[in-house]
Amino acid sequence: MNIRTQRARTGILKRLRLFATDVDGVMTDGGLYYSNSGEQAKKFNAWDGLGVALLRQAGLVTAVVTLDDTHLVPMRAAKLGIMEVHQGVADKLAVLNALSAKYGIGLEEIAYMGDDLNDIPALRAVGFSASPANGRAPVRDAVHYVCAARGGEGAVREVADLILAARGVRPDTGRPGP
Repeated sequence: MNIRTQRARTGILKRLRLFATDVDGVMTDGGLYYSNSGEQAKKFNAWDGLGVALLRQAGLVTAVVTLDDTHLVPMRAAKLGIMEVHQGVADKLAVLNALSAKYGIGLEEIAYMGDDLNDIPALRAVGFSASPANGRAPVRDAVHYVCAARGGEGAVREVADLILAARGVRPDTGRPGP
């Protein structure tokens, strides 16, 4: 579904109450880094982290929903104050449905970001969906918004700024204003 006008998109963004995102390829660049000892590392973007924190401050429930299952995701989520961390998830829409029920939030009040094929059912079900610029082509075709930024390079922040602006919060300060 295409959002045809800025006014319609702003209305949708104002009603959002939960922001959920995939991790690899959205909050990270999608790369998997390994040390000589076999320890895995991921590169997260600080801009994205502040965007998530600002969404939390604006009253949104924040969540990560990922197929990966690693100690790195809960560590990053804890640092950002992300309330809901769901790893090892093949059916991401099922998690969004559970979060919807838990918080009394309709799917139309949820924003979800994803970048790959396993995200498509969730992206199609929510009120606002987004993909990083480098999301897979079928994902970019399924979402309401394709970011200018790539995954792990500020895409989450770009969507956070859209949501905040729709709520009258200046993304550059995190405070209400013109």
